[in-house]
Formats: sequence, structure tokens, C-alpha cells
Amino acid sequence: MDPVVATFVILGLAVIAFAAGVNVVIASLGVAVALWATGVLTLDQALAGFGDPTVMFIATLFVVSEALDATGVTTWIAERVVGSAGTGRRRLILVVSSIAALLTAFISVNGAVAALVPVVVVVATQAGIPTSKLLMPIAFAAHAGSLLLLTGTPVNIIVSDLAVQGGGTAFGFFEFALAGLPLTIVVIAYLVWLGPKLAPLRTPESAPPALGDLAPTIRRQYELSTDTSQLLLRDRGVVEAVVPPRSPLIGTQLLPGMTTPRYGLVVLAAQRGDVPLTEQERLRAGDVLVLSGDWSALRRKAASSELLIVDDPEFVRRTVPLGRGSRRTLVIAGVMVVLLATGIVPPAIAGLLAAGAVVITRVLTVPETFRAIQWTTVVLIAGMLPMATAFLDTGAAELLGNAILDLTGPERPWLVLAVLSVATLILGQFVSNSAAVLVLAPVAIAVATQTGTNIQTYMMALTVAAAAAFFTPVATPANLMIQEPGGYRFGDYWKLGLVPALLFLATAVFWVPFVWPLSG
Repeated sequence: MDPVVATFVILGLAVIAFAAGVNVVIASLGVAVALWATGVLTLDQALAGFGDPTVMFIATLFVVSEALDATGVTTWIAERVVGSAGTGRRRLILVVSSIAALLTAFISVNGAVAALVPVVVVVATQAGIPTSKLLMPIAFAAHAGSLLLLTGTPVNIIVSDLAVQGGGTAFGFFEFALAGLPLTIVVIAYLVWLGPKLAPLRTPESAPPALGDLAPTIRRQYELSTDTSQLLLRDRGVVEAVVPPRSPLIGTQLLPGMTTPRYGLVVLAAQRGDVPLTEQERLRAGDVLVLSGDWSALRRKAASSELLIVDDPEFVRRTVPLGRGSRRTLVIAGVMVVLLATGIVPPAIAGLLAAGAVVITRVLTVPETFRAIQWTTVVLIAGMLPMATAFLDTGAAELLGNAILDLTGPERPWLVLAVLSVATLILGQFVSNSAAVLVLAPVAIAVATQTGTNIQTYMMALTVAAAAAFFTPVATPANLMIQEPGGYRFGDYWKLGLVPALLFLATAVFWVPFVWPLSG
């Protein structure tokens, strides 16, 4: 089969697979294998994405993001800002949207939304506001915030790398803010103004556990004498546990003040139903224990078969503002930002140094760092990067670029930019925005080369258009994260997202060529 034809066929099948809901790991790996099997790329080229510095950098960002989240840094920021907002609906939207945008700039869209969802659910409940009125604004503000810094989203890193491969220059660490800052301000203003009216009113079937109220809830329910402020600390915490059938603890005695046989956890309460156990009673299946101890011991107990832990200690620990390791994490993240901003070392090296420091300083263990990496995203990008190579090497990108130029005319590069931006925005609603950029970036590179225009203009326009993930819950993981706790339906997103999407498109088509002129 002709390499160009094979490339287009593989691309078409990939888009169909993504849109049909095929697992993105399988689909992206299938792309890499198919490009090799059809002879479009060599084996080294087909698998080059897994050794690409861009992919490595993205993986390390997940580790740093996890360190910030696991040590309570994001919780501390969220609590400080959200706590000052009061209960006014518009003020709450302003505060949570602003913090979502700022957090995203440093820890990515998914990390920021994941950190804020449980906090916002608690705040909405306390303020008497439906969660559906707050969760969608934070996700949309996070998408705008992804354009503030290089680290805001994997797409930023991808386009910066592709710009260099296409003969242009990489984007600076803060350069994205030239487009992202005005967009973020306008989008947040829109969310504050029209968000209360346009955000759907929904009642979720279920909601994430309100772990922010865990300590006072446990103290009240089990009538503990321990002060609430002493239950969850930087170095120790508390969990509820249920005795499962066939537990080795059945038949033993564990009363308040005693310690567990393994890991030395202190028993704060022991109940059967709502009644405290007496000295004459032994543990049975279904009994509830409240245990206190250091976080590592609680994690080990949760991993054992002796007890069923109600709330994972890993998630409970994240609710402690500025927990153990937070200072080290802030220093590590700060140094990484300085390295990225100054360009002293390549981004992948800066990320590797930061991820390594997180492990060496014992903020995270090696297994925790591997769990922190969102492998679906990493494999998706690594598997789709060879598609960009195939588009460029086979001439498919040039062919498609010529078709667009024939349609619009080579003397109107602005119109070409508009066509590519619209295509990216539409495609990004149904497949990953990273995949959408990887598909269309080679075409943009070919157009820029043929017309002698500035490749950075096209790359930034694609980035802005790809960030406009406002129409469907499947556009980004962040949109999916808010769907269940917000009770949203598939068709809810576009109602609030239409205006921001048009703003992003207008920015890509009009503002981007002004800041990054097509003439270079």
C-alpha cells in the first residue's frame, strides 16, 4: 500500500476508534504498530515516542503534581482561598475558578480539577449551593488556566517540541500567558456573570466523600474525647475500619486505649452498630474500629486483610494542609520552575531532577511515583507521536496542506489558520486534545513551510483551539471528573461552554497572529 494512503487510512481508523470509545491505550498503540506493519515507518521510528524527551517530561510532571497533592499543598491553597469566599454564589465561582486556573498552570488541568472537586463539594454543601453550579466553572476555568504556563497541559509541551522539529523555535515557559492570561480573565468573568444562570441545575446520584469534614464527623459520631484538631496531623491520622469475615482479629479484644497487634495503631473507639463494645465482648465481623497512628502504619494496615478501611489513608492524608514533606515539595517545585523558566537545562532534565528529588527526599516512594503517572496519557502521546512523523515523512501533511491551500488560497494564510483552528476544536471534543494536535500539527507545519509563514503562529493557534474542550464530557479527563459529582448529562456542557469556545476560537484566529505574526 502506498505510504500516504496507509497513513490516512490508519489516521481514519484511529479517529473512529477514539470516537467509538475504544480504550485510548489500545488505539494509540495500534497506531504505532500499524505504521510499522504497513511499512510507513521503521520499527525505531514507530516506537520512538516512548523515548521522546517530551513524553518523559510529561511523565515527570505527573510525579511533581502528585507530590504537591499528596503533601497537602493543593489542599492548603484551596482551603485558604475558598475559605475566604463566603457563601455568595458569584463570589464562590470567582474564587474557585481563579484558584483552578492558577493551580492548573503548575500541576495541569487534571491535577487541579482532581484536587479541587472534593473541596468544592464540601464548600457547596456548606453554602447551600448545588454542586452542579460550581464544578463546571472550575473545569472550564482550568482549561483556560492551562494556557498560562508551559506546564499547564501536555499539549503545550507537544507543540513547543513540534515547533522546533518543524524548523521554528520553542515557546518560552511564560510565553503561553500572552494568549492565556487575557483568555483566563475573560473566561472567569464570563463564568461569574453568566455561570449561575447557564450552569445546569442537576442532582448527582452520588458524590465523592466529604473528607474535609472527616475529623469532626468521626469525633461526633463516636463521641471521642480527643480534640478534633488532633485527629488529623502532618505525621499521624485517623481512619474508620470494619472487621471483615475471616479476619484474624475476630475473637480478640480491642478496646479504646489498646493497640493493634500489628503496626501499633491506637484504638480510639470500638462499636457494634451504634453501641460501644464492653470489656466482656470480643470482636465479630461487622464491628467498627476507629484507629489512630502514623500515616505509614495506616497505609500498611489498609493494605492488609485484617480490616476493611472505610476511607483510604492516602486520600485522607491529602486533606491535611501542608502535611509532612510539603516544604520539601515546594522547594523542589520552585527549583523546577526556575530551571524551566531560565532554560538552564532541557525541560525533560528539569522534570527528571524534580521527580528524582521527590523520591530521594522521601516525599514519595518509588511505587507511589509510578502510580502517580497517568499512563493512559503517556501511552496515548507516545503512540500518537509516530503519526506526526509519518505525516511529515510520507508527504501526507504536505498533500493535505496543499488541499487546504487550494481551498483557501496561499495568499490568505489567515484563512488557513482559521480552518486548522476550527478542525482542532471540533476534533478535540471527541478525541483527546493531545491526539487532535498530533494529527493536525504536521499539516500546519507543512502549510507554514510551503507559504514561508511563521510556524509558531500555527502551533499556538492549535494549542488555544485544543484547550477549548467545552462541549462534551469526553473531551478531557477533567470534564469526566466533574460529570458524576455534578450530576451532569452529556448535553449539558455546550450550554455553558459555547461562549468560551467561541472566545478561544477568536483568540486563535485573531489574537494569536497579532502576538505571533504570520510573517515571522
